[in-house]
Amino acid sequence: MCGINGFNFENKELIERMNLANKHRGPDGSAVYVKDGISFGHNRLSILDLSTAADQPMVSHDGRYVIIFNGEIYNFQELKKELVFYPFKTKGDTEVILAAYERYGLDCFPKLNGIFAVVIYDKEKDELIMARDPLGVKPLFYHLAGKKFLFSSEIKSLLEFSELERKLDLESLNLYLRLLYVPGPRTMLASVKKLEPGYLGIVRSGQLALKKYHQWPKAEKLSDLPEIYPQTKKKVEEAVIRQMVSDRPLGIYLSGGLDSSIILNCASKKHPAIDTFSVGFDLPDSANREKFNADFSLARETAKFYGAKHHEILLSAKEVGANFEKVVWQMDEPIGNATAWPLFSLSHFAKQEVDVVLGGDGGDELFGGYERYRLSWLAEYYQRIPAGLRSLLNRSSVHFAKLGIADWSSRWLQLMAQKDNEVAPIVSSQFYQPALPGTWLKSSYAKDDGQNNIDWLMELDQQTWLVDFALALGDRMSMAHGIEERVPLLDLELVQWSRRLPLSSKLGWSGTKLILKKAFHDELPAHLFGQPKRGFFSPGAKWLRDEQIKKKSQEILDPNYYLPIKELFAWEEIKRYLAEHETGSVYHFSLLWALMIFIVWAREFKIQIN
Repeated sequence: MCGINGFNFENKELIERMNLANKHRGPDGSAVYVKDGISFGHNRLSILDLSTAADQPMVSHDGRYVIIFNGEIYNFQELKKELVFYPFKTKGDTEVILAAYERYGLDCFPKLNGIFAVVIYDKEKDELIMARDPLGVKPLFYHLAGKKFLFSSEIKSLLEFSELERKLDLESLNLYLRLLYVPGPRTMLASVKKLEPGYLGIVRSGQLALKKYHQWPKAEKLSDLPEIYPQTKKKVEEAVIRQMVSDRPLGIYLSGGLDSSIILNCASKKHPAIDTFSVGFDLPDSANREKFNADFSLARETAKFYGAKHHEILLSAKEVGANFEKVVWQMDEPIGNATAWPLFSLSHFAKQEVDVVLGGDGGDELFGGYERYRLSWLAEYYQRIPAGLRSLLNRSSVHFAKLGIADWSSRWLQLMAQKDNEVAPIVSSQFYQPALPGTWLKSSYAKDDGQNNIDWLMELDQQTWLVDFALALGDRMSMAHGIEERVPLLDLELVQWSRRLPLSSKLGWSGTKLILKKAFHDELPAHLFGQPKRGFFSPGAKWLRDEQIKKKSQEILDPNYYLPIKELFAWEEIKRYLAEHETGSVYHFSLLWALMIFIVWAREFKIQIN
């Protein structure tokens, strides 16, 4: 993993400043390439081939191509066997991408199974080629103004370019307040965009052309037969083993849930006594300690079951308050979730022992783990009830009303977005766009006519929430400490397999994520079964009532905290929300925390609205 920076003109001072701004992503070395009309910068986190021969920017054997690359290619050894023409000087994956590009051109990118953001300069054609992995695990931001094109792993590096305006994108703010993240290709800055997953871009003569290079093959569904369960187990095991390749120490983020426990199960067969890492919460009240540390305790039991070398850390409200601005700075753009703080602390803690970790992201979206999928599955049956009876039931309970939503986009927003009637009072009316989330969703994503609603909801989560919320948070918090997080359950081959699995193998009357539970039932410890779905969460609502964080929230949620954005919000309403939450009369945590993150971000990044 690394930090990459660059642009299509020569300026050594600027590229060095950009490198310095995301040095945390690559603490093992920093280098620049400034000639031939381009400037490339690279901060290296050495994982494969630790020799200086593998340093970047890297020039091809014939001098035609220059590459900078952030990520890992898990099938690089197999690809290398196809590229015998190339005189390899390194044992890592970067040079394999160079050789593959020389042989296959743009067709090389669909061949890569990995997590990556890569930029190649072709001296002969005088063009930049950039590409991002199909799942969007690794980020790539860019800015185009006139004929000047700049790119980076992080927005903060782009802001070293003084000509880049720090103007807020108001549509992105509206989407953020409803979704708690900014969906790509937008960012919170009007002048910066994200390269979307599975896309490549070609920059020639100051013009950018975008093209989708990755298309999922038509997923011909398998039948729900006994053989798909051992086959799925084998696919997961192969993905985990494939992603354990490393020349540096490797461990696992162990949450106590099913996904990370399965990863430990697979990894321990190759690496006994592997290092595992868990974060819990230091809370004064014993009942809350037990509630919020349930998975923390399970992780300890699971690590013991597999003989792992387990490491634990407890996070206090005091530490959250002390690190608030630092964590928001590392987010790069607002991501409205309190789990950023335990992830930040866990990454700092794990870096003392390892340089690579395996995480469990993606299992829920691929294998039907969220309760919202089962709710949608139940809705398909509920909507077969005669309309008159449904109308009575809808009026009797909000839960029945949710089941009655037939339109897929409305159902997704009902399940995933903050409610309009809660957001509207705290935003100045001239800036609020209540219809925007629905318009964005329908204009950006189209459901196949033959696809069932639940498969589509899972696919939609993979393209939105997973990329710009979960994976973005994991990347920023781990790379803030120069630690590489890999996600074996999002291995390209495993994702392709999951798309073929029948819905009945994933969820039903008996629960969620059925296929993983059945496939690994005989190998996982018994204490993991029968547990409620908790997910990775934090005691954020409790923190907001803690005296130290309450004081910080009052400081941040004040119109004078950062004057350039004062006119965006209805501050008296925000004050009322904060008071209601502090007394426990109304739960406003998610929105208040997201507001705090945005306001701190705006001040840290010196954002303007005009």
